[in-house]
Amino acid sequence: MSYNVEGGELAQGEAEEYIRMLRAQHPDRIIKNVTFKVDGEFVDVSYTYDMVPFDRIRRITGYLVGSLDRFNNAKRAEVLDRVEHSVNGY
Repeated sequence: MSYNVEGGELAQGEAEEYIRMLRAQHPDRIIKNVTFKVDGEFVDVSYTYDMVPFDRIRRITGYLVGSLDRFNNAKRAEVLDRVEHSVNGY
């Protein structure tokens, strides 16, 4: 994560406190970068988060699953026997 200060100076402790508050608001997200725009005693904070990895969820044999690690051998065999269909254009 990187941060940039524009228009003035900002104490490192104050910047870290703003970043701590951002992390507390969205604990499951990763902050990519933060920009602080200082205007006298006012600080405008803009930030972006990294992309969230997408977990594929499939409907397999009547169950919505993200991974097969909790399936028993019979359910895994059903998955291997499935015929996958594609849609043109995707």
